[in-house]
Amino acid sequence: MSSNEAIQALRAAGNALGDIDVSGWDDTALTGQLTDLSAALCELDSQLSRVADAVRARGFRIEEPGPTLITGPLSITVAVAA
Repeated sequence: MSSNEAIQALRAAGNALGDIDVSGWDDTALTGQLTDLSAALCELDSQLSRVADAVRARGFRIEEPGPTLITGPLSITVAVAA
């Protein structure tokens, strides 16, 4: 996998996780999915740690990103009080 493909895959995974909101699940649904949810979260944690460790092993730091740059069209509406 090329570096560009890897970054795209990581961003897609992050976007997919952003769509998950277990706060809307009722207790029965959460209880029924808890084993699978736990396994999936542990696997994600393991893979993210593996990638981060490989970056650090090469002498690089993993840092929190700065403010997100806007890359698409943007529309801003400003209301001015009279």
